[in-house]
Amino acid sequence: MAKVPSSVVAASGLVGGYGIARWTKKRQLGGAVLAVAGAAAAQQWRERAGGRAAGALSAAYVAAFAGSHPLAKKVGAWPAVFGVAGAVALASWAVADRRG
Repeated sequence: MAKVPSSVVAASGLVGGYGIARWTKKRQLGGAVLAVAGAAAAQQWRERAGGRAAGALSAAYVAAFAGSHPLAKKVGAWPAVFGVAGAVALASWAVADRRG
């Protein structure tokens, strides 16, 4: 069975975490989705590209989450979330997924 690419896992964690938090009005539940997807992506990054790359991509994932908040004030919440999710997905693909 083929694994879901880490780029999809990471982007889904950012989009899904925000969506769950917004629709349930429970930020902790959205945070749990964000954390679980981030941990799953990090494990794949480590397996496919090594520890240093996994650390850098994990930092990018957290920075994307944090950066989406001020960006949302300028462009709106969903465009900000989709923008940062796309950026993380592209970085993940370039560093880890395209090799496999």
